Amino acid sequence: MTPGGNTPRGSSVEQVTPYSDQSTGKTEQVRQMFDSIAPAYDFMNRAMTLGIDIWWRRLAVKRLGRYNPRHILDVATGTGDFAIQLQRSLNPRHITGIDLSQGMLDEARRKVEARGLSQVITFRQDDCMALHMDDASVDAVTVAFGVRNFEHLLQGYREMARVLRPGGMLCVLELSTPTHPLIRRFYDLYTLHIIPWLGSLKSGDKSAYRYLPQSIAAVPQGDDMLQLMREAGLHETRFKRLTLGVCTIYTAIK
Repeated sequence: MTPGGNTPRGSSVEQVTPYSDQSTGKTEQVRQMFDSIAPAYDFMNRAMTLGIDIWWRRLAVKRLGRYNPRHILDVATGTGDFAIQLQRSLNPRHITGIDLSQGMLDEARRKVEARGLSQVITFRQDDCMALHMDDASVDAVTVAFGVRNFEHLLQGYREMARVLRPGGMLCVLELSTPTHPLIRRFYDLYTLHIIPWLGSLKSGDKSAYRYLPQSIAAVPQGDDMLQLMREAGLHETRFKRLTLGVCTIYTAIK
């Protein structure tokens, strides 16, 4: 560990930004990127993962089920897919979804309103670096495919730990890199070449889909990610790799 509490890999992902030619910080660039690709986001998610991301979310939700959370915070909620799955499977009293991008939140609200869930799932613009929430105010915090976008990963984990009640669960679903050499060869071909090409066709923002594999490669993975969670004051940290290692579920308890 470095003196600041971050691992070297944690520091590297914080330096990976969507637009290398801009002088703004990562948080603002991530906000701009997701505003740009919001209309194409759901299509690209299904295309990039061949629809397997739906199954990944279901597995993550299943891990939360044993804790029967009544109040859930969904960080980096995007277009609301994880929040909607949480409501369907766990039937909590309330889910708050937060995101940097107003464009993504607009898409999320449309989906939730169409399903008649606006009384149970609400959204607002917020930054996980400084959450506008009370200490120990939620039973669970979830993040699906979002922590690699944090400008300061350890700070984000500390904020999520702060708002969790004692005994509450943090559940993080994040893309990761496979370790098998043959699988890694095909993975690199797909993420470094095919995904940016598809992304530029659908969204018009090729930089956003070049940033995706770069941020996945740089984000802490496995035990490195668990170490950051422990640094943030969480315990009972665990991870499980999915689909040949291209996705990982991380869980921790406050």
